[in-house]
Amino acid sequence: MKISFHGAARTVTGSKHLITLKNQKKILLDCGLFQGKGSEAGRLNAEWGFEPESVDYVFLSHAHIDHSGLLPKLVKDGFKGKIYCTPATAELATILLEDSAGIQEDETKYINKKRRVEGRPLLDPLYTMDDAVKVFGQFKKIEYGGWHKVDNDIEVLFTDTGHIIGSAAVHVKITEDGKTEQVSFSGDVGRYRDVILKSPQIFPQADYIILESTYGNSLHDLHVTTPDHLLEIIEETCVKNKGKLIMPAFSVGRTQELLFALNQLELEKRLPNVDYYVDSPLSVETTELLKKYPEYFNKNMQKLLKVDGDPFKFKGLKYIQTVEESKLLNFRQEPCVIISASGMADAGRVKHHIRNNIENSKNTILMTGYCEPNSLGGRLMNGAKEVSIFGQRHEVHAAIKSIRSMSAHGDFEDLSQFLACQDPKLVKQLFLVHGEYEVQEAFKDRLMKKGFEVSIPEMHQVFGLS
Repeated sequence: MKISFHGAARTVTGSKHLITLKNQKKILLDCGLFQGKGSEAGRLNAEWGFEPESVDYVFLSHAHIDHSGLLPKLVKDGFKGKIYCTPATAELATILLEDSAGIQEDETKYINKKRRVEGRPLLDPLYTMDDAVKVFGQFKKIEYGGWHKVDNDIEVLFTDTGHIIGSAAVHVKITEDGKTEQVSFSGDVGRYRDVILKSPQIFPQADYIILESTYGNSLHDLHVTTPDHLLEIIEETCVKNKGKLIMPAFSVGRTQELLFALNQLELEKRLPNVDYYVDSPLSVETTELLKKYPEYFNKNMQKLLKVDGDPFKFKGLKYIQTVEESKLLNFRQEPCVIISASGMADAGRVKHHIRNNIENSKNTILMTGYCEPNSLGGRLMNGAKEVSIFGQRHEVHAAIKSIRSMSAHGDFEDLSQFLACQDPKLVKQLFLVHGEYEVQEAFKDRLMKKGFEVSIPEMHQVFGLS
C-alpha cells in the first residue's frame, strides 16, 4: 500500500490524496480545486498527477470547494466510481458545484471575449454545468458513526469534525495479505468551542493519520468574543465614520456564523440600527440548508432554537438575489454592512464591492477567515497599499481589519485535542497537509515531542506504507 499527495501539500488548498493498494485499487481522499493561487491555479487544476479513470472510489470529507471542487473534472476525465460522503455533504456539494461550474463558464466567456478580439485561440472552461450534474448521480451517502463495507478489501467510517455541516474525518480500513490497517484523514477539523456545531468526535486508533494543519502553530483569540468584536467595528465604521463595512465571507459556515453573531447582538438589544445585506444567492441557499440539519447543532444551539426559531435572522437584514440589486448597493450613500462571497475576496460579488469602496477612508474591509497569501484578501491583510482588481490599480484607503476569533479551522489546541484519542506509539506515520510550510514545520516539532513520527509531503510525493 502507498499514498501520494496531489494537493494541499505545503499549501492550504486543492485537497487530494491517493491511496493505492497492492492490487492496484485506488482510493482518492477529497478532490479539491486549487483556489487563491493566481495564474498558477490554472496549471495546478489541470495536472492530476494520476489517471482519473484508474480511481475506484472517492471518499469526500466535506463540501468546501477546495475539497470537492474538481469532482466534475474528475468525472469528465474518466472517473466512474462512487463518491462516498455524508448526506449533508452530498446536498451541500450539489449546490456548491453547480455554483462553481457557473463561475467556470462565466470566467471563460469573459476571457474569451478578449482572446477573440486579439485573434487568439479560445479556451474551454475547466468544467461545465453538465459536468457538475453528472457528479450528483455518483454520490453514495452514508451516515456518521458506522463502518461501511465498500468491498472485500475496504471499509470506511465517517466521524463528525464540526467544521461545517456534514463535515467528516474519513477512516479507511484496508485489508492486504490478511492484515488490516487503518488510515485516518482528518479533512478539516473544527473547533471545540464552536457556537453552532458539535465538537469533533473521537475516532478509533489509526495506523496512519493525514492531518490538516492550517492553524497548527497558533491559538485563536478567545479574549474578545465575536459579537463584541463585530459591534466595535460596526460602531466605528457605520455609526462614527458613516461608512460601509464590507465583509468577505465564505457562503458555507462563515456567513452563517456572522449572521448568528449579529442575531445575538439583536437579542441583547445592542445591534446598531443600520441596514445589513447578505449579497450572495449561494449564501441564502446554504443558510436554508443548514436549518434542515438541526441534529448537527451543539447543545447551546439546541436550547436557543426553543426561544428563537431562526437564529440567522434579525431586524434590518436583507438578502440580495439579483445582479441588479447588488449593483445598486454601490450607489448607496448611507452606512451599511455588506456580507458577500467569496471569503478570500478573489471572486464573486464581494470583489466588486471592494473595488467600489476600497479608496474611501470612511469604509472598512473586514476579513473574516483565512486568506491564501496571493489572494486579494491575503494581499490586503498583508498590508498592500495598492491592489489590482479586475485589471485596474486601486489605492487602499479603507481600513483593513481581520477577525480571527471565528475561524472554522481548529487551532493548535483543537488539533491536539483531536489527536488526544490516539496513542502516538501505535501511529506509524502522521502526514501534515493543508497548511503553509512554515506553519507545518513548527507544528511538526510540537507533534514529534508528543511522540508522533511526522512527515510533510511535497506535491505529488509518494510514500510506501507498511
